[in-house]
Amino acid sequence: MLPDSAAPAVAVRDLVKRFPRAVAVTGISFDLRRGEVLGVVGPNGAGKTTTLKVLAGLLHPTSGAARVGGFVPHARDPRFLKMITLVMGQKQQLLWDLPPSETYAMNRAIYDEPRAEADATVASLVELLEIGDLVNKPTRQLSLGERMKCELVAALLHKPRVLFLDEPTIGLDVAMQAKMREFVRGYNERTGATVLLTSHYMDDVVALCPRVVVIDHGRLIYDGDLKELVRRVRPDKRVTIRLAQPAAREALEKLGTIVSADGVQVILSVPGARLAGVVRDALAALPVVDLTVEDPPLEEVMQELFRGVPKETRGDARAPA
Repeated sequence: MLPDSAAPAVAVRDLVKRFPRAVAVTGISFDLRRGEVLGVVGPNGAGKTTTLKVLAGLLHPTSGAARVGGFVPHARDPRFLKMITLVMGQKQQLLWDLPPSETYAMNRAIYDEPRAEADATVASLVELLEIGDLVNKPTRQLSLGERMKCELVAALLHKPRVLFLDEPTIGLDVAMQAKMREFVRGYNERTGATVLLTSHYMDDVVALCPRVVVIDHGRLIYDGDLKELVRRVRPDKRVTIRLAQPAAREALEKLGTIVSADGVQVILSVPGARLAGVVRDALAALPVVDLTVEDPPLEEVMQELFRGVPKETRGDARAPA
């Protein structure tokens, strides 16, 4: 079956995946437009990686349907395999005792890429990722961050149009995580590739994914705008105030719930409806040097969502948008 250019890049309908001792995915449905970046989030064991493996053709669905670029993934049509890639932060395809350049040569042959074209792609990715001569060192001598960069070159050598990224920044330091996010965002913008990302690092999701699908115990409990999810689950705002000198606790408690108070820096939780008044009162009553307003951290939003807080607190966040 040839892909339909008007069809979604990824279409999932009532997907179910059962294993002998557990049901990993139960009735999940969602679409992903071409060129879109979608985050799939949920606690450990929620079914995120299972969903990605089904979409990449590594697992057969028990029931339901999945299409990627118009293809049935588990049929593993060569045209389908050439249009996707799967990067798993806890797995690697690089040959351990050989330099990454050898893996690139092998992948070029596997994907039947013309040598000149593949060499140009590798050279471009090596420059973008700033890995230079690292591709000629044995993989076992590379740091985790260096290996993950080299993994991306191997995964993108055939210029895939759909990227499945499963925890691509796991184990990396903060600076390397930021560089990886920047690269993924740039690749999406340059090529129009569709990206489906799972991550436990909420910074990855905030930086890359305007839309999220939330899975819990194998079920889809939210599909929609990330900011809207935050608003539904935690409608309060975080107000961070830097003071010229410490203020009395009583004065701070009049403004909102104190999240932390460390000398001249105070963080308050304030209901959204009271925000304007709280900012006005703070500026009038306190020696404010700086004041910022942000949404609650996404980690807290997810923790609250998966705790099953009362409906009146979280709105209808568990109903798909």
